[in-house]
Amino acid sequence: MGLSVAARLLAVTSLAALGACAVGPNFHRPAAPAATDYGNAPSQGTTAAAAGTGGGAQQFVGGMDISGQWWTLFHSAQLTALVEQSLKGNPNIDAARAALRQAHDLYKAQRTTFFPTVQGEFDATRSKYAINTLTAPTVATSSIYNLFTAELSLSYMPDVFGGLRRTLEAAGAQVDFTRFELIATYVTLSSNVVAVAVQEASLRGQITATERLLELQHQLTETVQRQQGIGTASNVDLLAQQAAEAQTAATLPPLRKQLGQTRDALTALLGRLPPGEPAETFRLEDLTLPTQLPVSLPSKLVEQRPDVRQAEANMHAASAQVGVALANMLPQFTITGDTGSTALQIGQLFGPYTGFWDLGASLTQTLFDAGALIYKHRAAEDALDQAGAQYRAAVILACQNVADTLRALQADADALKASAEADRAAKASFDLARQQYRIGTLSLVALLNSEQTYQQAEIALVQAQANRYADTAGLFQALGGGWWNLPEATFQ
Repeated sequence: MGLSVAARLLAVTSLAALGACAVGPNFHRPAAPAATDYGNAPSQGTTAAAAGTGGGAQQFVGGMDISGQWWTLFHSAQLTALVEQSLKGNPNIDAARAALRQAHDLYKAQRTTFFPTVQGEFDATRSKYAINTLTAPTVATSSIYNLFTAELSLSYMPDVFGGLRRTLEAAGAQVDFTRFELIATYVTLSSNVVAVAVQEASLRGQITATERLLELQHQLTETVQRQQGIGTASNVDLLAQQAAEAQTAATLPPLRKQLGQTRDALTALLGRLPPGEPAETFRLEDLTLPTQLPVSLPSKLVEQRPDVRQAEANMHAASAQVGVALANMLPQFTITGDTGSTALQIGQLFGPYTGFWDLGASLTQTLFDAGALIYKHRAAEDALDQAGAQYRAAVILACQNVADTLRALQADADALKASAEADRAAKASFDLARQQYRIGTLSLVALLNSEQTYQQAEIALVQAQANRYADTAGLFQALGGGWWNLPEATFQ
């Protein structure tokens, strides 16, 4: 009979709790930015073109979707292979996936608060009472007796004002936050592999051009030394040339150091220790520059950028915590019940006349806490204001990243065009100098100076080409990396 009453009371209270409204603000996603472009940053049209590696014109295509594997647009099997290896082997991806699993488990744990807690207990005691001073506590014939008790206890807190629902809502928002954190890690990692590969290719090109330049300067130094020996060049000329050669030689160790460190960085991105350096190497001529570049509107960008979605999830959690703080200021209800059996012998448990039960309900309301709950509610509202400001900052940063990259791509194309023209002119001058040298109308010193100018133009050209590849990869990252086109299981 007692259990039937408890079940009815629990059912009624549960229905009342489910029908009640959750206190606190209901979260609504922030409105998308109204801007239709990125200001003066070029978001349509075609960039300048130049001859040679990475010189193709790039067209900005508004609303163009982004492949989830955008790095394949560079048409490098080696690059694609290393990106895939990094996504499988980098420990940051494993850590982000573990954090997402943890968030899911905490969400499921929080969901259990909607159900009653039932605990089983068994007690066995042996006691002796004072015969001359106390009345026998049992019907046992001896002052020494055993007492066995088996009991089930039920406790339930109905969610009358929605505090538990708001807590669960916050836990769900945390799941979203960690999911977008995993996505951000994925996008950043793949972009870093591409950026490091481009940097390696650039350094290799600069080293090759610098080595050739140093070789030419060494030949020039030997020429000046011979001229000094026959009296057609002064000691000042020789010292000046030796200084120029030494300055060029001094630029090689930093380039080689950067290349070694770049290889180390690439190895680390793959999730390997330094001895596990990959066999793949990169040169700019092995990469293809994508000719069509997507440009998403700001209203679409906030859907694509994982950092903006993280900020949104953070704001959602803060909104739910305001409801939790408000619910904590209202009365708290608890229903409890116990049923069991107690006997002097373990074999008599659950026998006739050994059963007991009790059922209770309580209401608790804080009457005085010196304003602690009020201040906690205000603090939750302050946290919501902070999260809202952080979301707006994330949106601004996302749009800035895209605008900066669009400007960089336009400038890169112009710079590469100018560098290619300078390189072509330097090469033409060098070719003419070689012809003049062959027919004896130009000195060897003038020829070597001409080739030195050409090699310096080559270094500038390599840098301009690399900037274009790097900023192209940067645009795909700034636009969110196309994660929404990957299988959903990728981020679980």
